[in-house]
Amino acid sequence: MTPVRDVAFEVMRECGMTRMFSNPGSTEVPLLVHLPDDFEFVLALHEGAVVGMATGHAIATGQPALVLLHTAAGLGNAVGALATSRANRAPLVVLVGQQDRRHLANEPFLAGRLAGLAGDYPVWEHQPGRPEDVPGAIRRAWHEAIERRGPALVIIPMDDWDAEFDVTVPVVGPLHIMRAPHDASRVVANIVDLLESASKPVIVVGAGADSPSAWSELIRLSESIGAPVWQEAFGSRAGFPQDHPQFAGHLPAGRSQLRHTLSDHDVAIVIGAGAFRQYGYEPGPLVPEGMPIIVISEDAEELHHSHALIGLLSEPASACAAINSRIRPSNRTPTLRTLLSVEAPVKGQGMTASHVFSALAQRIQEDTVVVEETPSTRPELHRLVPARAPRGFVSAAMGGLGFALPAAAGLRMGDPTRPVVAVIGDGSSLYAVQGLWSAAQYECGVLYIVLNNGRYAIMDKLAGDAGGKPIWPPFANVNITELATSLGCPARRVTTYDELLLTFDEVLPDLASRREPLLLDITVTSENL
Repeated sequence: MTPVRDVAFEVMRECGMTRMFSNPGSTEVPLLVHLPDDFEFVLALHEGAVVGMATGHAIATGQPALVLLHTAAGLGNAVGALATSRANRAPLVVLVGQQDRRHLANEPFLAGRLAGLAGDYPVWEHQPGRPEDVPGAIRRAWHEAIERRGPALVIIPMDDWDAEFDVTVPVVGPLHIMRAPHDASRVVANIVDLLESASKPVIVVGAGADSPSAWSELIRLSESIGAPVWQEAFGSRAGFPQDHPQFAGHLPAGRSQLRHTLSDHDVAIVIGAGAFRQYGYEPGPLVPEGMPIIVISEDAEELHHSHALIGLLSEPASACAAINSRIRPSNRTPTLRTLLSVEAPVKGQGMTASHVFSALAQRIQEDTVVVEETPSTRPELHRLVPARAPRGFVSAAMGGLGFALPAAAGLRMGDPTRPVVAVIGDGSSLYAVQGLWSAAQYECGVLYIVLNNGRYAIMDKLAGDAGGKPIWPPFANVNITELATSLGCPARRVTTYDELLLTFDEVLPDLASRREPLLLDITVTSENL
């Protein structure tokens, strides 16, 4: 068993924080009685003196100093000194002890209401949700103290130190974060070395790489190093042309399948996303053992939430351009992906979403913007309708329903030169159906494709996967065609595959110039449920 405490000590070593300033109490004993010999404990007789000494130390060294305070009493006594450290722009990592997590709900003696007690003076404040998250929170606090020049505070219940840490799962957050918002040429040497020493690198892209310049540099990089390119799971935008031969597909959102997908590679560079986005929880590591991960993003939060060796805070196109200017081309050739299609349904077979997607992909223009909100068939949409131009795919990053219908109208208003197709489940459409009135009123020529199976298909699937059955009724009696018409949006009901093809062939060629929205209420049978 490896306790959280030991992993936390290792993080402190990596961060150069082996001198600890404190006036401790009982909530800090589980940590301090196991303090390693290479750590130095510095006692002060009041918390103001503790923080004052640490502030002076941080000013002298230019690096974060480590402070340990005792629950509400210690943090309360230290607030004035923390205010001074913030004003002096002195980086501190402040650990605050808390009562045992297992009975905090009963407010035991010495339990503190610690969140917000120091007001706005900490540059960052956090209480980890699980004991296993404590080492990552300390690492994050160290980065925050450096970046924002002030005290970063972590609240730690006393029993967390003895909890078991799964050493097969790395500490969250990169140890090394380099910052190059615009010109990354000075800081990419280590990244280039890792990529050149790899035998089978892999590239993962996300929404943050969805720009013409980033696509151009990523094509150049992937072809130069012979790496396949995967899209992050549940990405809200496409970070690479999905009809390019080296596009490999969308990463799975579960750990076991993710490890399997990456098992043939020895280094991964993630650009415009975190490493790695998941959905349902699975135990175990995210990636194969020993695989170094590089994350490049202009969003610091994505870096801090990643399992990574190196994080580069930089605009993706600029960073990729800097890498491309230094890296030596490889003669590696990745396995190329074949684009898929679906055969027409046989007579008597119901039409599925895959039939709709395949027909759509064969007819839309390259610059079409596809807006997605069809949870039960999203994998089929990704598989059959590749994004072929920047901003060619848009969906809700948070996963809540009600985004796609109004967002499609806004996308069309914002750029009327590009055709817009919104692919929406019937349940999803009801969350923001009022948006059809605005789309009609303001002449937003969006094609709305509503896949109508009369129920919450994704919820039915999840209930089945959980070993149960849906307790919610279907809603096949909702007439989406009439609902759209009542809001001023023209609508058609499509019930057969032949009708679908005739309608697509009529509407799609002129979609870019269309000024009137149109809703297609398409009857589909459920698949893979």
